[in-house]
Amino acid sequence: MTSSSSDFLFGGAPERHAAYAALRESGPVRRITLSSGTAGWLVSGYAEVRQALAHPGLSGRTGAVGDRRGLSEDVRLGMNTHMLNLDPPDHTRLRKLVSAAFTVRRIAQLRPRIEAITAELLDAVADFDEVDLIKALALPLPIRILTEMLGVPEDEAGAFHGWTEILTASALPVDELDAAAAEMLRYVRKLLAEKRANPGTDLLSALVTVHDGEDRLTEHELTSMVFLLLIAGHETTVHLIGNATLALLENPAQLAALRANPDGMPAAVEEFLRYESPVHAAMRYANEEVELGGVTIPAGSLVIVSLLAANRDPARFPGADTLALDRADNPQLAFGHGIHHCLGAPMARLEGGIALSALLTRFPELRAAVPAESLRWRVSMVMHGLESLPVRLRR
Repeated sequence: MTSSSSDFLFGGAPERHAAYAALRESGPVRRITLSSGTAGWLVSGYAEVRQALAHPGLSGRTGAVGDRRGLSEDVRLGMNTHMLNLDPPDHTRLRKLVSAAFTVRRIAQLRPRIEAITAELLDAVADFDEVDLIKALALPLPIRILTEMLGVPEDEAGAFHGWTEILTASALPVDELDAAAAEMLRYVRKLLAEKRANPGTDLLSALVTVHDGEDRLTEHELTSMVFLLLIAGHETTVHLIGNATLALLENPAQLAALRANPDGMPAAVEEFLRYESPVHAAMRYANEEVELGGVTIPAGSLVIVSLLAANRDPARFPGADTLALDRADNPQLAFGHGIHHCLGAPMARLEGGIALSALLTRFPELRAAVPAESLRWRVSMVMHGLESLPVRLRR
């Protein structure tokens, strides 16, 4: 596979799905060269992706922002010493520290607040004929919920999306990426200092207590944990809501079925996650020689594990390219698998279901404002979502 043919990794949904359909003819694991010249291996089959995500010989260290750039050691460690880039026993220790904040029971207690913010956001656009659903609902909802959990002042919450959008992009100048990383790290350290001086009941105060009192978190681990929560904690939900709304507007029969059966929303969310996965791929590094799908991947190799491709694999999902909200057997991999399975999955599911239910109830005449082919998708090898989604709220 030549470097020019890897462009689909950074493209939109149509290009990505078409490319993976063609690639499956040559096997679920194959060598690839990125447009940057970096060589690696692409894993696209469901069974192989599931195996790769749980394989002890594949480390997440290549997911570190700036590992191959000129970041200072201080910024690099302050951003990247988090769970996705660590193996046991350090991974186990860090995950245990934060997992109490993301239990199903604790997330369920957020339902009234999520419903209230959703209603407030929809009230704000109720008099408009046309809005960008990403800016109006999909983006502000998870940011507000997460920053409230973390104890970020409300008037400072908006800055986080600007930073995270830059840090998860794949086609921006290196100096712009590095500047955003350094700026965000300075802010996080300032915020943590404020929590030390005036602790509250929020998650950041709890993490500071763990670091200062029991010394189980290093300073780099503490700041990196905040980076991970802020970036992973809202980007997935933004794209879940946006991608799901587009899928419904493009499939009016499924939209009508969901309106007729609102109790089917939990199953529908699982299908949205499968059909247009918010996260495109996970980066791995082969610590040892690894065999996947009958292919031997040498030690030291970059491995691109495509969640998006796995969730459209017809060998696992009959009618994989069809949106089926009543799909009964749906073990989608949108939140990963194994020890790095997303801790925030219950919160993303809850926020997505509440937002979509409220949107469909509030605006029964909701429809697309522009043709699907004119929509722009994020240029990112990691995230899979729209830059904007113009919709009409009434006829």
